[in-house]
Amino acid sequence: MYRHIEESQTLLVNTQSQILEAQNKEIIKFGFGQSPFLPPAFVLESLKTSIFHKEYSSVQGDEKLRENIAKFHYEHNGLESRSEDILIAPGSKILIYTILLAYKNADVFIPSPAWVSYEPQTKLTGHHSIQIHTNYENRWRVTPESIRNAVKRKKHKATIMILNLPGNPDGLTYTENELIAIAKIARELDILVISDEIYGLLTYKKDHCSFAKYYPEKTITTTGLSKWCGAGGWRLGVAMLYKTIEPEFRDALIGIASETYSCAPTPVQIAARTAYEDFEKIRPYVTYQNQILSEIGMFCAEKLNASKIKVEFPEGGFYIFPDFTEHKEKLNKKGIKTSIELCEELLKETGVAILPGAAFGLKADYLAARLAYVDFEPPKSATNFDIYIHCPRVVRGIQKICDWIEEI
Repeated sequence: MYRHIEESQTLLVNTQSQILEAQNKEIIKFGFGQSPFLPPAFVLESLKTSIFHKEYSSVQGDEKLRENIAKFHYEHNGLESRSEDILIAPGSKILIYTILLAYKNADVFIPSPAWVSYEPQTKLTGHHSIQIHTNYENRWRVTPESIRNAVKRKKHKATIMILNLPGNPDGLTYTENELIAIAKIARELDILVISDEIYGLLTYKKDHCSFAKYYPEKTITTTGLSKWCGAGGWRLGVAMLYKTIEPEFRDALIGIASETYSCAPTPVQIAARTAYEDFEKIRPYVTYQNQILSEIGMFCAEKLNASKIKVEFPEGGFYIFPDFTEHKEKLNKKGIKTSIELCEELLKETGVAILPGAAFGLKADYLAARLAYVDFEPPKSATNFDIYIHCPRVVRGIQKICDWIEEI
């Protein structure tokens, strides 16, 4: 009678952790991917002064905000967009859902592993989901060959592919050459690409490359305030449409929005004007985050790799994707045969919460998990940052994982 959609694993692990904490157990929260950083002070002040804006905005979003977003992303990494081709919504998650819902029937290519909501949203919108399998050896990257293999399983004429860079759950991004190669086959196969770049500003060592720069004719870029601005609960998402978008497709997006979420919260949109007003003003804040997150991510990866838990060094965001398969034999002997069992046992025995690889589309018996290194109080400055002083819970949590796997 009812649709069967399980609760998001990212929200579920947060609930489980809270239950254990209520029992006076120390929980290291590596499961829920929430930025520990506050928005910049001047953005917080803008929200305070915008509370009297109780009116609805247009469905598409505040015009001044859309103008600022277009300018901001051009200044950040040369991504070209026009204010009239931007949609604002209460979070990028609902924008991805709206884009999928605008299609009647489509095949949706989803990398495996991928963010936990892509697959359920595909099911909810009635589309045919096709996983593009990746692995540790190719850095969990989609390739032209894997896309071509996915085509063999198509059922419908329309094809949508979701990319995520930098990625959740792996913390990795694509090189320019990789994006060019993917764009070439997307163009050949006439694929609509939803490029989820919610972590784009949190790219550590190089400029973020937006996929739309290489495939501008049919890429929708999604982003928002939740990650780089530390404002997940504000629910401010952005979709940057391609310039030549079909009028009926645009009308469908606006129509769905008008009949579901109506608009993003107006006070948040007004505050977001300030956040997106000037990239150069934001740059120090973003640089500060990237310096800290990069150092923490490298520390976590080095420590886990030293315990033969395979981890690619992160390039952005605040995630790594530990692969425990080197320890499969002894984990199996302990009765741990799935990633869910791995995470449950780790949480029970050490108090460290991570998310099972199965939640991200991997086979149940593949022993991998996502770790979000966000359980710390950010220092006021990245100058003289010391992970042992400023992030003791992260250090303790990683050590607990290493000790646990070595003692099995």
